[in-house]
Amino acid sequence: MRKVLPLILFLLPVFAVAQDGTMKALRSESERTIKKEPDTSKQSWRKGGVYGINVSQGSLSNWAAGGDDFSLSVNSLLSLYAFYKKDKHSWDNTFDFNIGYVNTTSLGGRKNDDRFDFLSKYGHALNPKLNLTLLANLRSQLFKGYTYQNNVKSFSSAFMAPGYLLTSLGLDYKPKKNLSIFLSPVTARWVIVRDTALSNKGLYGVTPGKKSNLEFGAFATINYMKEFNKNVTYKSRLDLFSNYRNNPQNIDIFMSNILNAKLGKVLSVSWSLDFIYDDDVRLFGKNQRSAALQVKSLVGLGFLVRF
Repeated sequence: MRKVLPLILFLLPVFAVAQDGTMKALRSESERTIKKEPDTSKQSWRKGGVYGINVSQGSLSNWAAGGDDFSLSVNSLLSLYAFYKKDKHSWDNTFDFNIGYVNTTSLGGRKNDDRFDFLSKYGHALNPKLNLTLLANLRSQLFKGYTYQNNVKSFSSAFMAPGYLLTSLGLDYKPKKNLSIFLSPVTARWVIVRDTALSNKGLYGVTPGKKSNLEFGAFATINYMKEFNKNVTYKSRLDLFSNYRNNPQNIDIFMSNILNAKLGKVLSVSWSLDFIYDDDVRLFGKNQRSAALQVKSLVGLGFLVRF
């Protein structure tokens, strides 16, 4: 025992120094690891988008079944989003741009799609699923548009002719992360027709010669965005507007749907389906004086990039 005791007394400082060195090393490693790992739990922005382009071409020669000797179709879409959320504040922004062109031997060249749409919503949370929200929306097109009835080409639209600028205050209900339902009884919508030739005809509900018309009414919009998996996405939006001043029972409808499915890293198939009914757009029927439900469906195979 007397021989062991001096040995123990000798080794204690050694163990103490070694232990102290080990603890310092562990503490240093722990601190280094913590500093290196970013804290993603406090990120406020969620951003992303999709860009796709579809091209199809066909040609016929001495084809008994008939058809155009040549056809070419190109369609492109860009869809962006940026969502902000921190504490009781949220700010949702989406931007969609679609452009398409088709050329055939019998009909010649014409666009078959042209639309841009910017939607922005600022919300203050009243509870986890309900926001008091201020909304703004701008929707129009870039290039001149024409209607074709009985092979007669008629100028019908242009940039900001029509254009729709809407501001609204209401409640935004978000029962799920990818679904929002906005309702407002207090909405102002400006219908803009910048082109003089179109405004002089009084198209899109403006007074002939005037280039804008202010409407007051009730507004509702439902937005849904779903990623079923890393390859299949779906986005839908439905807007409803009732003009208090003129035929409030005739509700304007705007609905867009886009389904994308990736077949490889960039190859994809897409389907877009749009519905529009505006009681003031009276360009249809025998005398081109009637309103009608407008339907656009495009299916394409091409390239798709998500970011």
